[in-house]
This record gives sequence, C-alpha cells and structure tokens, in this order.
Amino acid sequence: MATKPPTGDPVQDAPQVTPPKHAAAGLPAIGHTLRIAQQQMGLARTARTLLKVNQKDGFDCPGCAWPEGDKRHTAEFCENGAKAVAEEATLRRVTPEFFAAHPLADLAGRSGYWLGQQGRITQPMYLPEGGDRYEAVSWDRAFAIIAEELNALGSPDEALFYTSGRTSNEAAFLFQLFAREFGTNNLPDCSNMCHESSGSALTETIGIGKGSVSLEDLHQAELIIVAGQNPGTNHPRMLSALEQAKAAGAKIISVNPLPEAGLERFKNPQTPLGMLKGTALNDLFLQIRIGGDQALFRLLNKLVIETEGATDEAFIREHTHGYEDLAAAAKEADWDDTLTATGLTRPEIERALAMILASKRTIVCWAMGLTQHKHAVATIREVVNLLLLRGDIGRPGAGVCPVRGHSNVQGDRTMGIFERPAPAFLDALDKEFGITSPRGHGYDVVRSIQAMRDGRAKVLFAMGGNFVGATPDTDVTEAAIRRTSLTVHVSTKLNRSHAVTGRRALILPTLGRTDKDVQATGRQFVTVEDSMGMVHASRGNLAPASPHLLSEPAIVARTARAVLGPASATPWEEFERDYATVRDRISRVVPGFEDFNARAARPEGFRLPHAPRDERRFPTRTGRANFTAAPVEYPRVPQGRLLLQTLRSHDQYNTTIYGLDDRYRGITGGRRVVMVNPADAAELGLADGSYTDLVSEWKDGVERRAPGFRVVHYPTARGCAAAYYPETNVLVPLDSTADTSNTPASKSVVVRFEPA
Repeated sequence: MATKPPTGDPVQDAPQVTPPKHAAAGLPAIGHTLRIAQQQMGLARTARTLLKVNQKDGFDCPGCAWPEGDKRHTAEFCENGAKAVAEEATLRRVTPEFFAAHPLADLAGRSGYWLGQQGRITQPMYLPEGGDRYEAVSWDRAFAIIAEELNALGSPDEALFYTSGRTSNEAAFLFQLFAREFGTNNLPDCSNMCHESSGSALTETIGIGKGSVSLEDLHQAELIIVAGQNPGTNHPRMLSALEQAKAAGAKIISVNPLPEAGLERFKNPQTPLGMLKGTALNDLFLQIRIGGDQALFRLLNKLVIETEGATDEAFIREHTHGYEDLAAAAKEADWDDTLTATGLTRPEIERALAMILASKRTIVCWAMGLTQHKHAVATIREVVNLLLLRGDIGRPGAGVCPVRGHSNVQGDRTMGIFERPAPAFLDALDKEFGITSPRGHGYDVVRSIQAMRDGRAKVLFAMGGNFVGATPDTDVTEAAIRRTSLTVHVSTKLNRSHAVTGRRALILPTLGRTDKDVQATGRQFVTVEDSMGMVHASRGNLAPASPHLLSEPAIVARTARAVLGPASATPWEEFERDYATVRDRISRVVPGFEDFNARAARPEGFRLPHAPRDERRFPTRTGRANFTAAPVEYPRVPQGRLLLQTLRSHDQYNTTIYGLDDRYRGITGGRRVVMVNPADAAELGLADGSYTDLVSEWKDGVERRAPGFRVVHYPTARGCAAAYYPETNVLVPLDSTADTSNTPASKSVVVRFEPA
C-alpha cells in the first residue's frame, strides 16, 4: 500500500557517516528499489508499471538517456530509474486544496525533497499579481493569460522558452516552432548546463555534436576510458555494458577526483552470481585533481606521438587536418607541469599510456566532470585528439561517448531546441510552414538569467524541468526571475521553481511518460532519442493522475493558438489531435527522420545517421576531422582554499531529490555535507563532523555563501572538495562559465571555509 507524503521537512542537521562502499547495485539496490516503489505506488501498481519501463511496447524511463539493446531484460531498469518512475506514477496528489493550505511563502521555505514528495499536480494553478498563494484556473483562462503577457511584450525577444530533457521529440518540435513563429530564438535548454561543451567540441572536431558509438561498440571495445563520470549513480545501466565489455576482454580506466563504488565493483542484480560476487570493473583508477584532465590527455598525446608506430598514419593522412599544429603543441607538454595539474604519479600515467598503446579499439566516455570547467571545450577537444591519433573514430568498438543525462535531452536538440540554430534548419522549417524564422542568435541559460536580471526578458515559459534548482548563482537567479512579469511551468510535480515566480505565475500540469495519452483520434505515442542516437516510441500505460491534465503537445498547440491567433496558418489543432501529423512534418524538416512514422512504429526504433561513424566523413569547416592545439589550462587555487565540485547523491536525479541518503558514499540522513580529503582537512583545521560555511571566491569580489555544512573526511583528490547540488549552486558565479559553450563551471569553484 502506498504511503502518504511527509507533512513536515525532515531534519537534516545531523547526517550519519560511515565508510564509503566499494561495490554498487546487488541486493541493497533491489531492496531500496522495491521500498521506494511501494511507498509511492503500492505493490500492484509497482508491478504493472516497472515491467513496462524501457520495453519495446512500453514507455521510456523518464530518468537517464542510456540506450537499450535489442534484447531486453524483464526488469529493464536500474534503481534510480525505478525511483524516477515511482515518483511520476505515484498515487500521491497535489490538489487545489493543497495550494490553499500552503501559501507561496510556505512553499518557498520547504526543501526540494519535501516539495517533490507531495505527488502529482492535478489542475492548472494561477498565482495572480499580489496574491499570496496559487488558485485553480481553467485551461482557457491560463492560455489567455499567457497570450496577454506575450502579446504585450515590446519584442518577441523579451520572452524565454526553456526546455527540459524530459520533453518528447514531438513536443520539442512544436515548442521551437511556436517560439520561432512568435519571433524569437530564445530557446535555452538544460543542455546549456551540461553537455553544451561536448557539442561545441565535437562539432568543431568531427562535425557532429553527438557521440559516435553504439551499445555494440562498447561491447567490442578493447579499452574504455571513463572520465569525469559516475555511472553507478548517474547512469547505472551503463554498468551492465561495462560488465559485458569486461567479459569480452576489455580494460577500463576511470579518471575521477573521487573513487566511485560502481566502477570498483558491479554486483549485477540480474544474475545470482552478479549479486553474490560481482565484477571488478576498474583496471586503473586515476584519481585526478579537479580540472586536470586536459593536461593529462595532452601529455598522453605527446607520448603517443613520440612512440614509433603508435599513430594511425593512414587515417591521419586521409581523414584529418591540423596534425602538425597538435604535434608542435604536444611537444611542449611537460611531465612536472602535468603531475602538478593532475596530482597523478608518473607510473600511473605510464601505465595508462601502455593500456592505450595496447588497445586497437578505444572508447572514451565522459560526463559533467569534463564539461563544467572554464577549459571544458578544450579538454574534450584533447580527448578527441587522442582518438584521432589512434584512428579510433569510425570503426567498430571505438569512438567518442558523451553520456547524456536526461532521457531526451539529445532529442530535444535534434528537434531544434537551440538558441543558435543552423541556417539550413531554419530554411527547412520556413519552407515547410511558410513562416519567417528569426536569424539572430537567442539566449542560452546563462544569458537568459542575465536578460531577466537586466530587465531585457520579461516572460519565462519552461517546458518541464526545475529552472531555479538547476541554474547557478542561486541568489542572482532567483532575484532575476522575480523581476519578470510572468513565469509558466509545464510540470508533473512541485519543485523549487514553482515557489520563485514573476509577478504572475502559472503551473500547467501535464501527462508524464507513464500516463496513457488519448487524443481525439485515439491513443497516441511519442518518441525519444537516446544518448547513442537511437529513436524509439514511448507509450504510457497508466490512467492519468487527473482528468484535468493535458499532454505537452496539447499544451504547446493550445498556447500557440491563443498567442498567435487566426493569423497563424500552422495547423495547431490538427497537431494536438494526432501526433503522427507532427512526425510527418518533422520528417520533412529534420535530416535523418525521413519516413518517420513508419520507422517509429518498429519495435526497436531506428538509428540516426552519423557521418563520422558510418562513413568516416567529417562535415567540418575543413571537410576533415580537426586536430586542435589549445593552450593547456588547469585551475590554480590559492593557499588555504580548496577547489569544489558540485555533484549528485545516489538518492537524486538531476535536481529531483528522492531521499536524503548517499548510500555508496556512506552518508545518510542529510545533504548538507562537504567531502574533504583528511590531509587537507588537517591543514585547514576542519575536524570530521564539524560544521562550516562554504564561501566561494570569484574575481567580482561578491560573497557567495552556503552555510552549515558538515565536514566529512573523504578520500577525494588532494586539494579538492565535493558537495551536492542544488544546495551549492549558490556558490557558482553566473559569469563563471566555459569558454565557447558558456556552460556554468560548476566543477571548478574555489572555496574557503569559515566557522558555521
């Protein structure tokens, strides 16, 4: 039987700490999964729902974007995926009566955990100007309010249309179409805060901003380097792929400032032997200092170039550009500088080199540990340099593998959710719909916050997500949002963004992935694109949480009709009635989606084309894969300070907090902890269990403070610290971003410690 939501926020002042674990998954994961699912859904609903997750006739997990193979397990989900499903399929409900009992000030004082635990929102809600709480509103009135505000703007560029990675391909395509027909390219999205650096680096070097490998490639690789990524928590099903690769003889190098249980040993809950013994995954753990990855890969590239016969000369000659510039820059790489930047030893780097040289098929996987630094794009380019030197792009078992987070974040970008769209995309869109899209670049997330702060943006329309919880410089961001005239959030559940509003605010409740979607022409399905470019259908199987919910495509279509009026020739009503008509239009606008409806009907879906992988063709400015030779950077930290990275706990997905524990790191009952190497703690006088304020330091001189964090002595890299977001987003300066991509540098925050 499902349980009721908490009435009060749990006390988080005294988290308990035990030694970190050295294995992931296994029986504890099964037990935790079943307990959370039962609390949210009850036993019968748990079985009915979880057995449809990631199945060919089921729905795509609303968690991460890891792909599925052609052969599916009966239980094709991980612990954190089950938590995501349970919170969406929950029997708990947030009704108008809830909002009447909880004014905005009360919601603003609650934790993200408490807000998310209340359940599914059942009706559209409206916060009028000067009001102190949300009140129920009809859908027609909600759309009229949006139309009033948008049509009163001095320019379409005063509106921001934000997209979360949960949004389906169909809804994303309609959302960007509406924004561009309205007249703006202000389409910030969650990619701006995570893998924008990957897209920037890959577009320049190989010509497409996506990974080049498939699940089968991972199984065939001889060496897999996992850099700046914690798959045991963030992409747990990846562990199964690594296990299969190990069984076929692959070696694995992990590069990370913290040891992570999932890469030490994986206890596969799908097999009895896996649960009992598990598989050791790491062959080499390089505990690198935060931000030292570019220096590491530059030195490795120098050593590869200097080793006779180690480069793929034919590939370099036939398919690449800029080798001489890289070779000249790599020649300057210095052992002493690299050891300082990385904190590694010479034998460790030499062992990594030997493993690289012994491999004929190498894949490099990465996530936020590489993408959220000032020099993130240059770092990823250096990763690509290594693969190009070895000819490891465009052949089986080798390539680049940026591991995306949210389940359709890559698909949303493919559908045109981008503030800097390619002219060819806009030309195709205009031709298909008879509109004239704006050509000027719009705002990304950071520039959107700056525009709201400066009064240049007045309406924020968010298609899913938790904008306030996901963004940097919390105090600045919240003050910026409160300057707007209207905030609109399309949501399934409550989060912090609903408590930080413009003068007026709307919450538009929508169907989730688990919900049946029935429109005028019958039952619908939507599609998503996984982290490796596979597109497939998603069909919910549960009755919607309320009869008052609308689907995301329906919300976009009705908003567009209200805002654009009869002057729009776009058949918005038809799109709401039948999503197949949306896919027909996508097939004529987006390359690779030809015959979309027929291919989406295939149980296994279809793979999008990828020229570097499929043909060793590189659609860059040079027509070749490009070596790059950026100057090597790494963070310099003043004496008495540490370099902080923000990260997730195991009871968390992005900004959604499922619980207050981080089981693998040995932390339970609280999230306000900071992990510090014991030697650093001794030098700084930070006793284990003591409490401290974290104060970030940035060139603007502004004090940014996160108070009351428990010090945990933890085996982090020397000079480095770690703490959970969104609690530490307040420490990340808005202007501290990656070069080129403008991604917040949330993994490179210089902090000092002051008594709490």
